[in-house]
Amino acid sequence: MKLKNFLTIAFLFSLISLLGFSFMALLVNKNSLVQFDRVIINFIQGLESPALTSIMKIFTFIGSTVFILVLTCVVLYLLYKVFKHRSELILFIAAIIGSNILFLSLKLFFHRARPDLHRLIEISGYSFPSGHATIAMTVYGMITFLFWRHIPTKLGRTLLIILSTIMILLIGISRIYLGVHYPSDVIAGYFTGVFWISSLIWVYQRYKEKQFERNQATN
Repeated sequence: MKLKNFLTIAFLFSLISLLGFSFMALLVNKNSLVQFDRVIINFIQGLESPALTSIMKIFTFIGSTVFILVLTCVVLYLLYKVFKHRSELILFIAAIIGSNILFLSLKLFFHRARPDLHRLIEISGYSFPSGHATIAMTVYGMITFLFWRHIPTKLGRTLLIILSTIMILLIGISRIYLGVHYPSDVIAGYFTGVFWISSLIWVYQRYKEKQFERNQATN
């Protein structure tokens, strides 16, 4: 894919996700998503069983701070020691730190209380947007972007996308199932994550383009 086309796609993803989040935020402020949230919550929690609860708790742990810190260390080691891509390492760190600052700031701004319908775990803090959904989209989306070029086969790349998609979706669904987030929180979290990584990728690719042009000019 040509760089110009890639930058255009990254910009469009960033713009669409920003508009999507803004639309969700507007509806949440107007309490226009009550029925939407209730229908999805009833469906997902209607599947409740001891086995499924255990599975959902595993996926919510996979989206937790502890697990993400461990995963981040693994990714940073691979980028630094194996692939020796220092700039990609910085990009991944910026993605993780920035997404945390972003969703925490948004939570404090919107002050949406968590659902109090049928909780299977207890957790404090505000609800909108979902931090788990934001981080899941950021981490697994960025992992897909960074490791895509290092996978030589089409099958390997396809498996990477499928695995990342499954992780992102199940982490978000686990928060609804466990009763600590509204579906609209999770969707808004996804929009937040897409906006952040798309913006970072756009900036990163522009930087790499300028770096290439400078190297060409000096040679």
